[in-house]
Amino acid sequence: MAINLQKGQKIDIGLSKLSVGLGWNPNEGTGQDFDLDASAFMINANRSIPEENYFVFYGNTDSPDQALHHTGDDPTGGNSADGDDETIQVDLNSVDARIQEILFVVTIHDAIPRKQNFGQVRNSYIRIVDDLTNNEVAKYELDEDFSIETGVEFGRLYRKDGKWKFEASGIGYKEDLAFFLSKYYTGQIIK
Repeated sequence: MAINLQKGQKIDIGLSKLSVGLGWNPNEGTGQDFDLDASAFMINANRSIPEENYFVFYGNTDSPDQALHHTGDDPTGGNSADGDDETIQVDLNSVDARIQEILFVVTIHDAIPRKQNFGQVRNSYIRIVDDLTNNEVAKYELDEDFSIETGVEFGRLYRKDGKWKFEASGIGYKEDLAFFLSKYYTGQIIK
């Protein structure tokens, strides 16, 4: 039976291969399509990405250690009527030893010019699925009213005492993807 997580709640993962599914539905009548983007930041002990490719998103679908794989962008939120809109597959046994945390963030693409925010999104969640059994292990539903935020840190996997744990974060930002990249990566982006 899946655990329904509350903001700030932490659990032991106890899995090696899992998928992190993210889902959402834009409110009806909000005009343009909502392009929400799921991203993962693989962070070292210095709270930074050791190399550019440890930022996994629709434009870089695989981490260098092959531990993370983004299954693809959903520019409209229409990939699934009732399921995950974007998924990041994780093999915790393959994660580079430098990586201490994997942060999962969802941002709204072109939120400012489109005048969009998470207050116009409903049923948003992050869930952990066991890839071996395809069973949902835990789910965190974002029920807070993020009326002005354009980016949300949904959750994070982190190492503690040699084990992987998950924390439901639910931290909102009035920022875009570039903000998170500048926060966790200090190197030069190669275009």
